[in-house]
Amino acid sequence: MTETDPLFSISGKIALVTGGTSGIGRMIALGLAQRGMRIYLTGRDLGQTKAAAEKLAEESGGECIALAADLAQADGPAALAAEFKKHEDSLHLLVNNAGVYAGGSLAETTVEEWDLFFLAQELLPQLKAAASDADPARIVNVGSVGGMHIPSWEAHPYNVSKAAVHHLTRSLCKALGPDRITVNAIAPGPFPSRLTDTSSDAVKKSVAANIPLGRPGEQDDAIGAVVFLASRSGAYVNGHVIPLDGGYFGAL
Repeated sequence: MTETDPLFSISGKIALVTGGTSGIGRMIALGLAQRGMRIYLTGRDLGQTKAAAEKLAEESGGECIALAADLAQADGPAALAAEFKKHEDSLHLLVNNAGVYAGGSLAETTVEEWDLFFLAQELLPQLKAAASDADPARIVNVGSVGGMHIPSWEAHPYNVSKAAVHHLTRSLCKALGPDRITVNAIAPGPFPSRLTDTSSDAVKKSVAANIPLGRPGEQDDAIGAVVFLASRSGAYVNGHVIPLDGGYFGAL
């Protein structure tokens, strides 16, 4: 796809998308690759990640490279950063998307490790190398509308972790701004993924009752938000959490 408006051009840049083999991460990776970015995908299984990268490259006509990474492990961020450094000296966009849905009642809640801070820390030299006054490097964290309000069902670990992602976004914005690195987050509502079946009757009823636009998110909704943040159009947006939810949070 050829970009004609320089305000939204991202061609020739490099992106690392964690959790980019499925769901909203794959949607974002596809849209970035279609617009000329070189994409690095991560996944726990290198064979499966390579297959996903090859398919994404075929669909997008772009360049997609697979990297193995288990970010649930303590040394996962450092290992991923070391592998990435073998390929690139700079990184224009880091999309922190890897994660799982952790639901459950108060009695079932357990503590899980998360690693967005450590991955940004490990990749800081590459982000700095890509950054300039006119065109900062970007970090986009994938949070959730569940981290912006208290839903009617119990999903304490998920909601708290996503609220932490949102607050970390603002914290990193202040810390990394002087290095010409912007940090923002998107907070999706229901999107089709392996974790969210938007075709189920329960989700359809929830969407009809709670989302003013009356539909779940679609691929272009996710792509558009990240392309905006990654391009010149979003260069002065920093430290914000953008609800991507059809009005769900705004109508509360």
